[in-house]
Amino acid sequence: MELEVGDVVMCTVDRIAGTIVFVDIEENGQGSIVLSEIAPGRIRNLREYVVPKKKIICKVLRDTQNGNIELSLRRVTKKETKEVKEQYKKEKSCINILKGILGEKSEKVINEILKTNKVDDFMQNAKEDSKDFEKIVGKTEAKKIIEILMAQKQKKDCDKKEIKFTTTKPNR
Repeated sequence: MELEVGDVVMCTVDRIAGTIVFVDIEENGQGSIVLSEIAPGRIRNLREYVVPKKKIICKVLRDTQNGNIELSLRRVTKKETKEVKEQYKKEKSCINILKGILGEKSEKVINEILKTNKVDDFMQNAKEDSKDFEKIVGKTEAKKIIEILMAQKQKKDCDKKEIKFTTTKPNR
């Protein structure tokens, strides 16, 4: 998958060298974050924000000519972070289902799916039209996997806010 400017991606902090943080981008190689893109304002202790092996959500700023991908941690909104984490969880869930049902041949199937699409998107499409999925996996395994996917409950997203009204006038 090719990254474009503005994409929001899941990364794992690899190492910190001076004022540059090097990260492994999920399935897309490596990138770097300069100190000014870690957080707004002055940073007294860089390790408050990033430590090796920590998963973080970053935004792609640019892809330089020498192949380095420059990222930003501070430009990612809370909404974008939530969306990427949710997508990451769905992706891992689908991969675990495939591994549980298919066993050893799951790696081959996952690689075949990743050539055209994300695993979660492919599996959601397979719920409606399972022909492509059956070609890759086989009819009996496809049926089992789709039954599991249908049984999963979709989380409903809702925001709760509490509003309190007060007045300075006495009760009437």
